[in-house]
Amino acid sequence: MKSILTLFLLLLGWTVQSFADDATPDGTIRPVGEVEKVADGFSFTEGPAWDSKRGVLYFTDIKTNTIHVLGSDDKVSSLTSDSGTANGLIMTADGQLLGCQMEGQIAQFDPVTGNSEVYVAQHDGKRFNAPNDLVFDADGGVYFTDPHYRAPDPWPQTVLAVYYADNSGTVTRVTGDLKVPNGVGLSPDGKHLYVGPSDQAEMLVYDIDHPGKLSGERTFCTLKQPEGATKITGADGLTLDQDGNVYITSSLGVQIFSSAGKPVGLIEFPEQPSNVTFAGADLKTLYATARTGLYRVEMPIAGLPSF
Repeated sequence: MKSILTLFLLLLGWTVQSFADDATPDGTIRPVGEVEKVADGFSFTEGPAWDSKRGVLYFTDIKTNTIHVLGSDDKVSSLTSDSGTANGLIMTADGQLLGCQMEGQIAQFDPVTGNSEVYVAQHDGKRFNAPNDLVFDADGGVYFTDPHYRAPDPWPQTVLAVYYADNSGTVTRVTGDLKVPNGVGLSPDGKHLYVGPSDQAEMLVYDIDHPGKLSGERTFCTLKQPEGATKITGADGLTLDQDGNVYITSSLGVQIFSSAGKPVGLIEFPEQPSNVTFAGADLKTLYATARTGLYRVEMPIAGLPSF
């Protein structure tokens, strides 16, 4: 039917513009369903991570030191109540769960028993400040942010930066001192690293010269601020879809930017979101952790897998 209509328009001399099935004609990315509260009653939710092998979603409740599991039946259970103040989470290629422990290291959790062991703990002989969020690259290395939340004073690493741990455990600091680096994500082709600082409106992007080596720091986009706000607010967590659009949690909701840094959407939630990830068999369900609740909404574009 679409091809017949196109032919008809061409015969009339009209210009035909082709739009992708996953975007609106004006380029805006909008949910294809309503925002749904999945669970609530938490203290401060963070770190949603989709386990495609088990079909479950993990997320943290920072203040209660807990990692929760959302089952396929939408029931929530506890994986561990000794998370080491875990924040951001991500699944590994072999089915393990990595967690940024704000106590100063990254731990690997067994996704069934909840037992944990140290994954990476130091740089230059000192513990990290308070690892926050992380993302894997195609080489099995992990980029992670290290702000100062819950860090001892003075900060062990003295600066707030992004690090890279290769698959042998060797750690490299890959940025200079930033204004509270928080969310982090990779472009679909693995050539760019996005970093969302929490203390500025400008989000950053870097070129990846090779694993663990960045260059070309620049502003990727500028977050819209709440009307009448007197204090600049930045990002919390972020994620990307398969088209390279970047979904950034902010005080307004999840602000969506194209790969060129153009604002293309905003998803509002009843509470301020802290982090987001794509989940489900088709990776089109966007889950958002937001203070006391866990929310989800169906999207038109699939997200990127975690590894």
